[in-house]
Amino acid sequence: MIKTEHLQYSIGTKNILNQISIQFLPGHCNLIVGPNGSGKSTFIQLLSGVLENYEGKIMLNDIDIKSFNKTNLAARRAVLSQQTELNFPITVEEVVLLGRNPHFEFTPSPKDLAIVQEVMSLLEVQHLHQRNYQTLSGGEKQRVHYARVLAQIWKPASNEHRYLFLDEPLNNLDIYFQELFLSIAKSLLNETTTLIGVVHDINIAIRYADELIFFKEGAIVKNGAPLKIVDAALIKEVFNIQTQVIAHPSTAKPIIVF
Repeated sequence: MIKTEHLQYSIGTKNILNQISIQFLPGHCNLIVGPNGSGKSTFIQLLSGVLENYEGKIMLNDIDIKSFNKTNLAARRAVLSQQTELNFPITVEEVVLLGRNPHFEFTPSPKDLAIVQEVMSLLEVQHLHQRNYQTLSGGEKQRVHYARVLAQIWKPASNEHRYLFLDEPLNNLDIYFQELFLSIAKSLLNETTTLIGVVHDINIAIRYADELIFFKEGAIVKNGAPLKIVDAALIKEVFNIQTQVIAHPSTAKPIIVF
């Protein structure tokens, strides 16, 4: 579980996040939506320990995130950021292996190497394993980085909690790989895995989320199961756009029609 208490973050005199208190349960797909500049990515960076100097508390399984050193934290949580670029020659396989760095000191074990092969196959980039990362398309790079972050938290020890943060993971991906990304993320969910993601496409978020969180101007407007909270009034309040909300014929989940 991840819990925040009165979380506040500012840059200079500008408040980016305002007094956010919320908890995210393991086994749930928690997805965040909201307008540009509403604080979604900052929130992910704080929860994952990338950003510091905040007010309030962030707890991972009832342990203050500040009590973890960087290596211990990296072994428990992985972050797929919006902008991740490598500006030097490196193979795809080496990029994915970077995800295993928190788990070995000098040389990767056979288990580490096997995990790299497994996640590359899962993300359908194994055939690119010796390619120079810099020669890949945007979508291929995104899949390689997803393989890297999955390798980081893959196959934890029994009862060891793990945390996966996805900040707009669907950038540069076609429909097939968008579905693959989120299907893989949901397949990881169990009582010791917490998933929190920012998704730009609200209909995709509604489709996959167990818990949907609406952000606006650094605060949570509403959160809950999509079927219970999504309506045209909420979309208007958060995004300032008039829409229609209809029910999906199979799942009854809302669909936003623009």
